Amino acid sequence: MMEEHRPCLELAQQLHAVERAISQAKKILIQDHIDHCLQDAVGELDEDRQRAIDEFKEITKYL
Repeated sequence: MMEEHRPCLELAQQLHAVERAISQAKKILIQDHIDHCLQDAVGELDEDRQRAIDEFKEITKYL
């Protein structure tokens, strides 16, 4: 886009979209890791420990 001398606003919008897409991909990766790797590694948990994992998962949405 820069080589094509596109307007700065278009370039800024595209960069913002890329940043958001990467951020979302990171969140999905973390959530997937918790769901499939961490949860499988620890196995069945009592209610309090499962709640702690669930809260951690919710907090990761804000990364």
